[in-house]
Amino acid sequence: MKTKGNKKVKVNIVTLGCSKNVVDSEVLLTQLRGNGIEAEHESARDDARVVIINTCGFIDNAKQESVDTILRYVDAKQEGLVDKVYVTGCLSQRYKDDLEKEIPEVDAWFGTRDLARLLKQFKADYKQELVGERILTSPAHYAYLKISEGCDRPCSFCAIPLMRGRHISRPIEELVKEAQNLARQGTRELLLIAQDSTYYGLDLYKKRALADLLNRLADVEGIAWIRLHYAFPSGFPTDVLDVMASRPNICRYLDIPLQHASTRMLQLMRRGITRQKTEELLYTIREKIPGIAIRTTLIAGHPGETEADFNELMEFVEAQRFERLGVFTYSHEENTHSFTMNDDVPPEIKQQRADAVMALQERISGELNRQKVGQTLKVLIDRKEGAWYVGRTEFDSPEVDNEVLVESPDNYLRIGDFTTVKITDATEFDLFATVV
Repeated sequence: MKTKGNKKVKVNIVTLGCSKNVVDSEVLLTQLRGNGIEAEHESARDDARVVIINTCGFIDNAKQESVDTILRYVDAKQEGLVDKVYVTGCLSQRYKDDLEKEIPEVDAWFGTRDLARLLKQFKADYKQELVGERILTSPAHYAYLKISEGCDRPCSFCAIPLMRGRHISRPIEELVKEAQNLARQGTRELLLIAQDSTYYGLDLYKKRALADLLNRLADVEGIAWIRLHYAFPSGFPTDVLDVMASRPNICRYLDIPLQHASTRMLQLMRRGITRQKTEELLYTIREKIPGIAIRTTLIAGHPGETEADFNELMEFVEAQRFERLGVFTYSHEENTHSFTMNDDVPPEIKQQRADAVMALQERISGELNRQKVGQTLKVLIDRKEGAWYVGRTEFDSPEVDNEVLVESPDNYLRIGDFTTVKITDATEFDLFATVV
């Protein structure tokens, strides 16, 4: 693909949304460069003549951010600063027909599984030999590993299946090869992600195979930490806990979105679990893996949520004392089952409830953090900010969890290295430490 003056095109990939989109953009970047096309991810110079926007369509705020970003580059195109604007990802998958009419200046729209068709715009081919290869956009010492695509769960509030399709697991051999390639690039930490990681393998192997995958990945030389995200609580495969307990390079960390605690709300949300079974699962996890950090996410203000339901949720959070927790306010998404319900919780009440949960969690997090003062912990150094090195323990995932600020005046630490520190102070969401 050429532009005026016979110059080779330069492509800028802009990524919005979650870590799964980041992986998709890294795969796209790898394929473009593998075809000899000059491409960058979120170029600081912003001088590319072709822009690919990888969009998010999860909730209202994310959708608005995606639309605003598209319009910004469409304006740049009209000013002659950009030649082509292509849009891919979840928003494009979900609203392509409407968006084509509303923003005709976009040159082409692609869905979440249209990589080969997108490459054709550049007269490029999807190179099978690059499967398992990935150019990272994050610091090289950690990388997301997407183990499956899509979701078969019937959650009433969720539009992910509309955008990502049915669940498709990636073969274990392919994932091991990718992990080995990442380790050779200097990756020390793998963050396993999926729409539903505990469903892994059912389509390929006719059984839940997450435990088998974890065992194989734990054997990859050079990988010091493996971190598991987005486990679904209903039908949780407990053999995963045995593997986590037995393999020292699998972090004592589990991201398990629970969404609510009230059995009535869980039924309305079609989560396939009750409060009692949720509590039994959490007890089992903590019993099998002492000291584990459990991260969860909750939804405030789903249709039908009463004051009594919310009070039950608050009581549950207080009792469980999650190490990490996030809250979304409910978003009324078209073509989901919840969209057929009356969105009867006013926006200000949704926000008040979300704020109340986070205020409670802030107190719990502060109490748990202060218990760590005086402890010696292993920390992975992510970056340097001013006089501090910023790192994470095995109990923290990048960007969403707590950080450890390590004093640096007399210490030279390398980004991507592990170091042992002593915790000297704590706030609600940060620890302070000195090098041992």
